[in-house]
Amino acid sequence: MPTTPATATHSSSNGTAEPIMLELVDENGTTIGTAEKLAAHQAPGQLHRAFSVFLFDEQGRLLLQRRALGKYHSPGVWSNTCCGHPYPDESPFAAAARRTYEELGISPSLLAEAGTVRYNHPDPASGLVEQEFNHLFVGMAQEALKPDPEEIGETAFVTAAELEKRHAEGPFSAWFMTVLDAARPAIRELTGPSAGW
Repeated sequence: MPTTPATATHSSSNGTAEPIMLELVDENGTTIGTAEKLAAHQAPGQLHRAFSVFLFDEQGRLLLQRRALGKYHSPGVWSNTCCGHPYPDESPFAAAARRTYEELGISPSLLAEAGTVRYNHPDPASGLVEQEFNHLFVGMAQEALKPDPEEIGETAFVTAAELEKRHAEGPFSAWFMTVLDAARPAIRELTGPSAGW
């Protein structure tokens, strides 16, 4: 089986490879255990902790990423700036900052919590399920992007009007509108009314 981000392992301090583990949670977001990443996404899915990041430039445009074609889940589709899963015992805020740097090569400015949203989105193409308790974050992208090609195929900054047009043309991740709509109050606070979010 080829190694993908879903089946890849990371090295522990003693040099042995360990599977990537996620935090399982209950409906209130309380940690109740752990599961291996791919197992947590196999139908019907196990409810686990996740995060979604929305970064904006000085003009109030949202940074989108197009997921790399090699991704195990939803390859080649557009989505929010960054999303992923905290490691067990890692705070969602720390995970969001870490993963944004790993994927885009930048450290977000003014990164702030923007609430949580719980959803269940099956992916018909892969048969995997996003059963997530998602922590939302908004902030600014104020550095030159250095995307990791293993993670990201393309990036784009878009206005609210441009996003509406792009979304109609697709393809976007199944969870994108759910997390965007949940984050809108914090996005409006960050970007101001003139940005149109």
